[in-house]
Amino acid sequence: MKYILVIGDGMADFPVEALGGRTPLEAAQKPAIDGLARRGIVSEVKTVPDGVPAGSDTAILSIFGYDPRKVYTGRSPLEAAGSGVKMRPGNVSFRCNLAAVSEKPGAYEEQDMLSHSGGAIDGQDAMALMRGLLADPSFAALLEKYGMTFTVNPSYRHIAVLRSGSANLSTTPPHDILGRAIREYLPVGEGADMLREIMAASYAVLKAHPINAQRRAEGKLPANSLWFWGQGSAVELSPFAEKYGHTGDVITAVPLVAGIAELAGLRHTPVEGATGEIDTNYAGKVAAALRALETDDFAALHVEAPDECGHAGDAKEKVRAIELLDSEVFVPLCKGLAALGDYRLLFLSDHYTPISTRTHDGTPVPYLLYDSRVDTGNGQPYSEAGAAASGARMEEGTDLMPLLFAR
Repeated sequence: MKYILVIGDGMADFPVEALGGRTPLEAAQKPAIDGLARRGIVSEVKTVPDGVPAGSDTAILSIFGYDPRKVYTGRSPLEAAGSGVKMRPGNVSFRCNLAAVSEKPGAYEEQDMLSHSGGAIDGQDAMALMRGLLADPSFAALLEKYGMTFTVNPSYRHIAVLRSGSANLSTTPPHDILGRAIREYLPVGEGADMLREIMAASYAVLKAHPINAQRRAEGKLPANSLWFWGQGSAVELSPFAEKYGHTGDVITAVPLVAGIAELAGLRHTPVEGATGEIDTNYAGKVAAALRALETDDFAALHVEAPDECGHAGDAKEKVRAIELLDSEVFVPLCKGLAALGDYRLLFLSDHYTPISTRTHDGTPVPYLLYDSRVDTGNGQPYSEAGAAASGARMEEGTDLMPLLFAR
């Protein structure tokens, strides 16, 4: 028996007026997914416990069986693990976005948050901007002064680590404040002045970078500011294999998910061309998952694209992202799984990323459980409404892995 988990990040949503009152899941043409749903079980699950911030960090911890109320210290330590950073006692890590803020006259604090992803900057430009910033003498001296180091990734997502410091800060995810003035959302608490100084210094350097001049000329947003959030201290997770008696590979382009895999003792196989955007290498990710299942009995495949479209507030692209998930992931994946023999498949969104709010929401999400040996006769497609209609909500996301491995 093979077991596979597929996560469509941020896929769940509320009805969207531009889609005729349908959700993106309802509007999308997804025959492969709906075919499994009609023969499987569709219900809903609460992946984000009450009192815990809604996000991929807390939700995906729950999905893999780790209660965020017990193990969560912040988002960045998970991402740090996925970026190859070994945190030590006393270290404090931060997620650091390469963001786009306005360039109005006045100080950095007077600007607005325009894009949490630096205007959807590609990996090559992001790396060049970060390397240029870190090589700037005045900026490098500032980091040396405060004992901060960076791990740079080929995207807008980066990791900063303080040699010693406090995580007792209030920070705000940039995707929560799109279109708003940043003044009210800058870091507050122990060490906040240092972070504000570094953010303002990054703005001064990045504004003048030739890549951003080129981006402006092309009508793109300049990726002109670092933005710190998601701070935390080192975290430990019990081995996945000890919890469930299964091991395998996690296929993702997102450091957060790779970090959870690393800390849980699961493999993470990088896939060339996997971007975490809608233009990712779907075929490569599916092939990696199927290769893993040739030797192991478990694999997880994470697709980020629907979440990015939700943050962008782009309903049409979110529908397209779901349709690509169907045609470019589920069609070849199910064909490959059938060739391996019997399998059980769990598919879900980790959290809502509504078009209307462009941020994360902890509303219970729909899940699909399919067993290749069983036809339940469910007959219903995969959607939020169909899941809610089941009347069998799972109240703890940590119960999902036992459900997947139940038979």
